[in-house]
This record gives sequence, C-alpha cells and structure tokens, in this order.
Amino acid sequence: MGKTYWMLVTTQKNLDITRARGFSMQGVDTKNRRKAVRMGPEDRVLYYVSDKKGFAATATVTSDSFEDHEPIWEHHREQETFPHRVEIEADVVVDQTDYIDGYQVGPTLEYVKKWSPDRWPQAFFGMLHIIPQRDFNFVEAELIRVSGELPAAKPSTHDSVGISATTAVINEVIAPIAIARTPTYAEQRWSKKLFDSLRKRRMKAKQQRSGRRTHKPRLYLSPGTISLRSNGLP
Repeated sequence: MGKTYWMLVTTQKNLDITRARGFSMQGVDTKNRRKAVRMGPEDRVLYYVSDKKGFAATATVTSDSFEDHEPIWEHHREQETFPHRVEIEADVVVDQTDYIDGYQVGPTLEYVKKWSPDRWPQAFFGMLHIIPQRDFNFVEAELIRVSGELPAAKPSTHDSVGISATTAVINEVIAPIAIARTPTYAEQRWSKKLFDSLRKRRMKAKQQRSGRRTHKPRLYLSPGTISLRSNGLP
C-alpha cells in the first residue's frame, strides 16, 4: 500500500509540546479516529498551526497507529487525550518567524480548490486531512527554502550507492534552485486566482449596469385566442 500524505491541524501550544518531545510521537483526537487508525509507516505529515495560520513542519510516520490515553497535549475538553497515536520522525522544522504564510499558500493548494480563494480556511476544519502529494511536496519545498537547508538523507540497506548519488544531485542542483527561486510558485498561483476572481466580478458588475436581462416567454390568454409573446415585444 502506498504512503498517504496527511495535513495535521494543531495549535502553537500543542506543536510546542510535540517539539519539546523531539517530534517522537503525534496524537490525534477522537473525532478523527477513522482517519488516524489508517496512519502507518512511511506516511508523511504536514503540520499546520491554526492560530498562527502557517505551515510549520513535516514529519514521517514510523509506526502503526496505536491507542494511548496518557495526557500529553491540551484541549478545551478535559476528557480529550488525543488517544490515537503514531511514532514520528521530524523531517523539516522551522521557527515560528519562518512559518509558511497560509494566506499566501493556502488558496493555491489543490486540496482547497472547491472553495473560493477567500474562504480557503474552511478546508482546514478538523484535525486530520488527507491531501494530494503535489500539495505536500510544494509546501515542504517552501519549508526547505526558508530553512535554508535540506533534510538529512535517510540511509537505505537496498541501494546505498543510489541514495548517495541522489543526495549529491539534490545538494548540487535542486537545493540552489529551491533556495534562489523568486517569486515563489505560491505567489504566482495566488496572483492568477485573484486576477480571475476579480475579472469575473467586473464582468458581472458590467452586465448588471448594462441592464441586460433574459426574459422568458409567457402565455397570454384572451377570450377565444391564445398568443405567445415576450416581455418588451409588441
């Protein structure tokens, strides 16, 4: 079974708790149990901080889902212990000042395309979401860009030579491009969506000002006659 790409919505306080524990484990609330039990090794997790409206980190799941009620994270409901948990390993983590701005990146994601650009936060309601791989890779690349460094390569027992060669290519070719890229892809996509939205609004306003209306034919009945006329016609 292929890996799944998750977006986990959390608060700054709970992210600080996860960070203080070395990004070794992540819990999910009871409302998202059905999704949480599907998490497994090699799945990827993207952290979105709801009260900061920013993307903060990525991690890789290293265990199957398990249940544990030890109080770790905080919730406004005291009985919520985020019992559905997985072990994780951090990949890219940035400081709060370097969070990827959700207002710039959020509206450009494929995951939120059924919402209008100004309502993209509605797509992030709930703690756990399955997102397209393309969205995950894009945001992670932005995190790598602002952090200025690449995540450490993970050794493989199957093909260490191939991994070394790939890492060399990334360090020499891909990394400089990702770091030097301006403007960002997010800014370009956001500008296009905003332009299209404004263009549609202008066209709608222009039609309303011109007074153009489409009139449906009506049947007029008179004694002994039936005639078909349209509004505005003799």
